[in-house]
Amino acid sequence: MSRSDVLNRYLFDDLHARGELVQLKQSYQEILGEHDYPAGVRTLLGELLAATCLLTATIKFEGEITVQLQGDGPVGYIAVNGNHNQQMRGIARLKEATDAQGLKALIGKGNMIITIRPNQGEAYQGVVALDRDTLADCLAHYFEVSEQIPTQIWLFCDEQAQQTGGALVQLMPDGEDKEKQQQDFDHLCQLTQTIKSEELFTLDAETLLYRLYHQEEVRLFEPQNVSYQCSCSTEKCLAAIAQIEPTELKSILAEQGNLSMTCDYCMTTYAFNEQDLSAYLDEGKDAAGGAVTKH
Repeated sequence: MSRSDVLNRYLFDDLHARGELVQLKQSYQEILGEHDYPAGVRTLLGELLAATCLLTATIKFEGEITVQLQGDGPVGYIAVNGNHNQQMRGIARLKEATDAQGLKALIGKGNMIITIRPNQGEAYQGVVALDRDTLADCLAHYFEVSEQIPTQIWLFCDEQAQQTGGALVQLMPDGEDKEKQQQDFDHLCQLTQTIKSEELFTLDAETLLYRLYHQEEVRLFEPQNVSYQCSCSTEKCLAAIAQIEPTELKSILAEQGNLSMTCDYCMTTYAFNEQDLSAYLDEGKDAAGGAVTKH
């Protein structure tokens, strides 16, 4: 695992706030993969990846989270899906070719939809309008509206070097002195505001945090690795194929010679021939998976 593919959490011993720092390279590169996204889309996807990592780390749960942006701009849909183990994947769908840069130019008028699916319990979905200029500001607004916890986020992406990252500072309402809590939060936001992209992309977390908060007592926790992981599989493809009527399957195989399915996220193609799908071609019988070819 690259040193840069990590998420660090930290606390301030004498201040009412907590922080997070995420630095990503390999996982971001693997998400871009074989996709030929324009530069602006690569940048927004990188920012969304970093943002999702930061958001996931603020939630105490085991399960999955999806952060999705959708609107009426040239990019109709862009999303990052991950889990509490910081295993991430992402995708963008373009309505048209575009050289646009920035959230509003790419998404247009739209919403951010955050869906949390815990392994146990009910799914939760929050929706906030994308009415701020940047993704970081939209996320801060989400915390203000949905969680009612003052939160500030900084996102950085170098799409040419294919590296991304970000930082988060969040107020901790752990005392009765509300004015002191807000002062601590504002103070730390001012310090974090000085972070530079080159520092985020070249320094380890301990060095960077010392530069930002050298006059504060910072307690840094064990880092968590961030990785790319697509959830596609032969079994999921076969489960989808099982929903197709045998007569329609036979027609597809007769016309094309095989049935292929390509994962939108990782671009892996799963190919099935007649022998692979023999159990699915007999009407009235339970289907059982056979051997398949994966490209």
